[in-house]
Amino acid sequence: MVINLFFVFVSSLVICMGLIPFLIKGAAYFNVLDLPGGRKMHSAPIARVGGIAFAAGALASILIWVPVDRIIFAYLGGAAIIIFFGVMDDRINLDFKLKLLAQLIAAAFVIGVGEIRLSTLPFLEEITLPIWLGLPLTILLLVGVTNAINLSDGLDGLAGGLSLLSLGGMAYLAFLSDDALVLSISLSVMGGILGFLRFNTYPARIFMGDGGSQFLGFSVGVAAILLTDPGRGGYSPLVVLMIIGLPILDTISVMGQRRVEGRSLFSADRNHLHHKLLTIGFFHHEAVTLIYGFQGVMVSLAVLFYWRGEAEIAIALTLLTLLFFSLIVLARRGRLKFRRIDREEPFANAPSLKDQESRPLNDLPTQLLGIGISLFLIVSVFIPRQVPIDFGLMAIALFGLLLVGLWFFQRSAPLLVRLGLYVGGTFVVYLSEGAPPAGGWPIHTILDLFFVFAAVLVFVSIQLNREKPFQTTPLDYLVLFVSLVAPALPGMRIGEVPIGLMGGEIDRFIFCLRAVVKPSLGAADPMGSGGPLGASGAGGSGLDGLNMSLKIENKKAPDRSSQEETHEGQ
Repeated sequence: MVINLFFVFVSSLVICMGLIPFLIKGAAYFNVLDLPGGRKMHSAPIARVGGIAFAAGALASILIWVPVDRIIFAYLGGAAIIIFFGVMDDRINLDFKLKLLAQLIAAAFVIGVGEIRLSTLPFLEEITLPIWLGLPLTILLLVGVTNAINLSDGLDGLAGGLSLLSLGGMAYLAFLSDDALVLSISLSVMGGILGFLRFNTYPARIFMGDGGSQFLGFSVGVAAILLTDPGRGGYSPLVVLMIIGLPILDTISVMGQRRVEGRSLFSADRNHLHHKLLTIGFFHHEAVTLIYGFQGVMVSLAVLFYWRGEAEIAIALTLLTLLFFSLIVLARRGRLKFRRIDREEPFANAPSLKDQESRPLNDLPTQLLGIGISLFLIVSVFIPRQVPIDFGLMAIALFGLLLVGLWFFQRSAPLLVRLGLYVGGTFVVYLSEGAPPAGGWPIHTILDLFFVFAAVLVFVSIQLNREKPFQTTPLDYLVLFVSLVAPALPGMRIGEVPIGLMGGEIDRFIFCLRAVVKPSLGAADPMGSGGPLGASGAGGSGLDGLNMSLKIENKKAPDRSSQEETHEGQ
């Protein structure tokens, strides 16, 4: 399972990123578009097919690399039910009762086929719950988490980022308990999310839709229940509840406010946390970043406290809950107001590269960085003494797919080249980190120095080219958070490769490509204004051409939000 886990993540990411351009192109034909109007803030139709891409990537990755046992079969079947009805809802707007019925059927399938259910409660870990109590609680948790993640899908990149953080925390706990099953599910979905966020970070070119958000919630719920199984991880339900974190608190807050106001629990409104942050003056990307930060704190505390007593975990969870609801009450009463100098939303009018003058001195760091990255890729290929057969076959397959894509889909050539560089660079970094020193050369020390030097060049390049659209986005901070936290986690290794160090090097490598690839391809790469795997900037690429063919141009609306919540009324 060691090498398979690496491929579970990477193959899900690649499949998702490869499917999205084609799904966008077919969204208009199959009428799976999020149309403007009503409470929605986007001014042009946007495809709601992202969930199909990352769900297909995750499920295909599991089928390829993970042995299908009873639990995996139950998860796959339940996920298929959720995705089918979610996509149908995106297309024809199903009644919320039918969607709830589908969620109940999916939960029942998981429980009946996989025998996945809650068996313990907080502070009662020595008592096994009877079936008559455990079954309804399991259904309640699965349906509740599914809808909580679904309702959090109100801003570009929000639901995906929150799910990525939650699944990352669960993956680490599964790693500690040697639970390859939960680790496989978590990594497969995480890979798909990361590939999707490349297109969904503000300003989004694609939405995940109900099919995607419900799939994320269902996956998080299944992983959470498996982690509490005494025969597996055996973690306290309080730890899992804290990892799921903010979506649960936000849903409870909104439902409570609707009940106090005498309205239906399923009525549409603008009372979610992200709505309140926009109302008090934060920009779209700032609101998403703040929510990421709160969720990151909850996941980090859950990972730090998992081995402590349930009383300490309960105290930490209670304090975070009180803090959350205090902020909600203050925002609702108008006590919080973020005043700022009036200015436009970032990314709205990013200058085109064609309108910028190129000065030799300013371009020198970028040119040196390009030379360094090229040398790194060339030299690193010869560092590993032995390449596993799985890596060789995967590399050949990816190279073949790249050639086919460049031959038949020339308009998408920039996107395909970037995808090849990112995935190929990830493989090279992994193999280089796992290679033993040869001939007395301190290979790993040299690589570390190279990445430090490359990071300096990226910083200098940004400083000398401030007029270029090189802004950071929430996805940048999300990746930075993961790259900083991962090295601090004890025991995080894949075979002989330390995951933390490898993740940091991959992060820096992608940032270097972000500074180099965009100018060389002659288009404002989405990496330019959307982070290492971020959203699009100004300019055109192969994906831009697909969007133009659908008339899906991400024009700015008067409000700060590009995506508005479309899942109310369930």
